[in-house]
Amino acid sequence: MRTDLRKTLFIGAAIWFITASGLSAQTAEASKAPAAAPYRLDLAITYSATLSDVVGGSNFWMQGGSVQAHGELYRGLGVVGDLSGSHQGNIQSSGVSLDMVTTTFGPRYTWQPAHARYSFYGQALAGIANGFHSDFPTPSGVVPSPVSLALKFGGGLNIALTPHVGLRALEANWLRTQFPNSATNVQNSCQLNTGLVLRF
Repeated sequence: MRTDLRKTLFIGAAIWFITASGLSAQTAEASKAPAAAPYRLDLAITYSATLSDVVGGSNFWMQGGSVQAHGELYRGLGVVGDLSGSHQGNIQSSGVSLDMVTTTFGPRYTWQPAHARYSFYGQALAGIANGFHSDFPTPSGVVPSPVSLALKFGGGLNIALTPHVGLRALEANWLRTQFPNSATNVQNSCQLNTGLVLRF
């Protein structure tokens, strides 16, 4: 009986010693590990489709692409710059074309569940919009290439494919511009993006 008790105590002490040694070694290795980077930079290259409107309530689609540079600064909060271009060669068979380039900047908040490969984000951007290769009517005539305020609000979903490459499954934004149109001088568009994300 005493022999069995001694064997049990000896085995228990050996297990405790091995476990304690392992935990101590892991703690030491963790203390030597480099600290996490204070921010993360990613670059998104996407295809975009924009549903816009004309005077009278009719809608038309524009196609193009965008490049976004995003830097995460602190616990999901970061800043993003967005350069987007869209084109429509024949608006509703009218023979009138339209090209638009928007340059916007602003904050973005990203939320990623623990140990998940996907993340969600929301953003609020402001900047300028350039319209050209079209007719923009004003009270004093037609302007060929106006510049206006651009506001962009929306969000999206990223899915990690590798540590440095991800998929932008979808980004949806409300885009407001203020090009002259002989009526409200306001355009409200829905912009949808999808593409690749490169992480650095």
